[in-house]
Amino acid sequence: MEFRQITDNYSVSGQITPGDVAAIKAAGFKSVICNRPDDEQPGQPSHGNIQTAVEAAGLAFRFIPVVSGHITTDNVEDQAHALEELEGPILAFCRSGGRCSNLYALIQQAKG
Repeated sequence: MEFRQITDNYSVSGQITPGDVAAIKAAGFKSVICNRPDDEQPGQPSHGNIQTAVEAAGLAFRFIPVVSGHITTDNVEDQAHALEELEGPILAFCRSGGRCSNLYALIQQAKG
């Protein structure tokens, strides 16, 4: 699994599985955000299965599904609130990490 660090407190990755959670915790992450809607691709683990593994490992979890190519104002606001509320460092994931990176850029843009 590969993490792409955006800031000291925020990194992104592609799809994770429940089996990746131990490595995520070992890497020092305290919170995980899922930006990928369930059933986007056959065989993709559900956010519920990942949430169970993340919380069992003692990490915080937030589900903020974003449809690929259709980031909404609500998505940006929800992600901004999560970044304010969750303990870092935070790992956000989607299919490739692109939506998570774009959300972060839009949050920074909104701040001016």
